[in-house]
Amino acid sequence: MKEKTDILVGRKNEINRLKSIMESNEAEFVVVYGRRRVGKTFLINSFFGDNFTFKLTGLAKRSKTEQLTNFTASLNRYGGKQRYTKPRTWYEAFEKLRTLLENTETIGKRIIFIDELPWIDTTNSNLVSAIEHFWNDWAVTQNDIVLIVCGSATSWITRKILKNHGGLHNRVTQKIYIRPFTLAECKEYIQSRGIIMEDKEIAECYMIMGGIPFYLKNLRRGASLAQNIDEMFFKQQCSLDGEFDALYASLFENSANYIKVVEALSSKNKGLTRDEILKTSGLENNGHFSEILQNLIDCDFIRCYRGFGNKTRNSLYQLTDPFTLFYYKFLKNNSPQGKSFWQFQNGTHKHSVWAGLAFEQLCLNHQTQIEKALGISGIITNLYSWISPSSASEKAQIDLIIDRADKVINICEMKFYDDEYLTDKNDYEDIERRIKVFKKINSIRLTIHTVLVTTYGLKNNQYSSVFQNVITLKDLFSD
Repeated sequence: MKEKTDILVGRKNEINRLKSIMESNEAEFVVVYGRRRVGKTFLINSFFGDNFTFKLTGLAKRSKTEQLTNFTASLNRYGGKQRYTKPRTWYEAFEKLRTLLENTETIGKRIIFIDELPWIDTTNSNLVSAIEHFWNDWAVTQNDIVLIVCGSATSWITRKILKNHGGLHNRVTQKIYIRPFTLAECKEYIQSRGIIMEDKEIAECYMIMGGIPFYLKNLRRGASLAQNIDEMFFKQQCSLDGEFDALYASLFENSANYIKVVEALSSKNKGLTRDEILKTSGLENNGHFSEILQNLIDCDFIRCYRGFGNKTRNSLYQLTDPFTLFYYKFLKNNSPQGKSFWQFQNGTHKHSVWAGLAFEQLCLNHQTQIEKALGISGIITNLYSWISPSSASEKAQIDLIIDRADKVINICEMKFYDDEYLTDKNDYEDIERRIKVFKKINSIRLTIHTVLVTTYGLKNNQYSSVFQNVITLKDLFSD
């Protein structure tokens, strides 16, 4: 089989994983999952081309009968001259699939791809139980079988497949979580579409869309970034109207409760404790709430972190998904308009506040690139934020601390700027003051290096020495 990897942008690690699966001498049960629009199906279709022994795509919001009819159509599509009648149950459906596979002559692997699996699982359908029987009774004994299941409904995938406590417990041999593009992959994708865009504009794209390929696909050649954002989000009948609700509904069962959590977190940039989220959202403190938080973390919508020196029970939850942050800042209370909303945002206070926060999240999502630029890729690190206690006589705040195993602490200042960053006397004194307060309150005797993470670098003057290291967009765009 010759994989069609030449048309893929990025996804190097995922492609290597799929190649290793194809070289395996055992049956492989593969789960591919990730958020809506991130490119899961495109990856599988691009890698395997037309080399599926059986392929099925579930139907959205359709009955068990309709799903079985669709399954039958796929059996007949891939079954050659053999004609299959419609099964009455999923057990019977997978028995017919077994017959198809046993009658298929192929060189190499027999590849089964079931896309949008969560859609197929209607109420009381026994679908998962039927898959359990199909895998445990037969497929696992066939060293040339590769069963790939895929879906956007992450909470369903996690609960029903990855954390299954029944017949599928520990049966998944490979799980591939598809993450949004990095800045480097965004740039490669945008260039592959013949769109000319400076790195700062690509960074702002990421700060709005979060590296989601489908969103980037909507960028129009020949239009400015501001024109594109207006066309995608703010004009009448814009291409991504309703995307926020569709995104959460596709990922999570009872999505309204998930939205309550992210809405609560959108109200405070630095995050909330578990108790504060409960109070703000009105949700009950139970196992379902814990599951919501974990699913949001697993899907990269929020992060859980401890402030420097704090215990786990004081952990903060922070909204980190760029698209969700953008939605609450600009979209939630702005219905689509017939005018150029975004083109007039640059230079406004609201835009500057959002850009500063969004750039911080961009930096957090590129921790690997920051550590590479600092030359500490091989050193164990922990990331923190820090706010002085309410009881402290002097207040201070640090947004990003890299605590290194080599006894050095990096304190990062993140500035999204239109030119080289110019440090003035006030900046210099404020940074020195915050470091002094941080060291005193936490009784720190370790070496502290301040790091500027910014767009184009640092302009030298009598105050620029406050930074020991400078990281630019060029560093953040590295692989």
